Amino acid sequence: MTTNSTAGLTQNGVSAMTFDNYRFPAHRLRRQQSDPNRIPLVLVACGSFSPISTLIISFGALDSLEPRCAWLMAQFRGSEAETGPTCLPERSLASYLHLRMFEMANDYARINTQYEVVGGYLSPVSDAYKKAGLAPAIHRVRMCELAAEETSSWLMVDPWEAVQPDFTPTAQVLDHFEYELNQNIGGVLSADGQQRRPVKIMLLAGADLISTMSTPGVWAEKDLDHILGSFGAMIVERSGTDIDEALASLKPWEDNIHVITQMIQNDVSSTKIRMFLKRDMSIEYLLPRPVIRYIEEHNLYNGDDPNTKDKQKASQGCQTA
Repeated sequence: MTTNSTAGLTQNGVSAMTFDNYRFPAHRLRRQQSDPNRIPLVLVACGSFSPISTLIISFGALDSLEPRCAWLMAQFRGSEAETGPTCLPERSLASYLHLRMFEMANDYARINTQYEVVGGYLSPVSDAYKKAGLAPAIHRVRMCELAAEETSSWLMVDPWEAVQPDFTPTAQVLDHFEYELNQNIGGVLSADGQQRRPVKIMLLAGADLISTMSTPGVWAEKDLDHILGSFGAMIVERSGTDIDEALASLKPWEDNIHVITQMIQNDVSSTKIRMFLKRDMSIEYLLPRPVIRYIEEHNLYNGDDPNTKDKQKASQGCQTA
């Protein structure tokens, strides 16, 4: 399958959707399986994607934390930690490793599991996330859209979470995909075309996510059970994260947690990319070219955005847990 051009995406794509005219994007969902012995799987990555960067893996996974853990973000991110009114850690720009994570998960599923990947989605958070430096949702969705449409033949961007007026917990986001894919669409056709099969949905994230899930008091037990028990997760390993220790405390769900080894390490992050932009340094080859062009055209992340300053002021009043 060839990738689409950017023509028409602004007016007809997901970035043009609002709360009132939302439609679930399924234009790249594979509607029929090719292997009769496998279970159809859709991967979902949640985050702020501000912008979508090459490292959804390290800082990115922290975005899925529920709003009670600013102290934990500081623990994981050190001097880079910024606490906002919702006390959530920050993930931003859509980069090659955000996209690369999906390819790694696809390979892992094909080689090591009984699953067959039939789709992948980026789900940016809404503006209710309220983090310093967070670009408006319309820009973040558009950058994700450009990255997915220009560099992939199977990834999609779902703006449902982004257009919500309030912050949406990860468990509810996965419930949304369950409804759209299995109740509304009705799953996918089996390889022989004789029956419809329900799609398995899994959260795709970095190793930091498992570390936070294993930390007492960060996640509600019912949310953990819903995310890991009902859905499951594919976790991309990150150097410096003791994933075995984290997994030991998540024993009840170990069969639903798949750890993917990152063969090539990459420490590019949204934070570093924004730092480059503020210092007027080149970000060529760190982000997909259409995303870089969009950032330039809309003058994003230059440090002069008044909305960013307002969020930074607001973040000073956030109380840690």
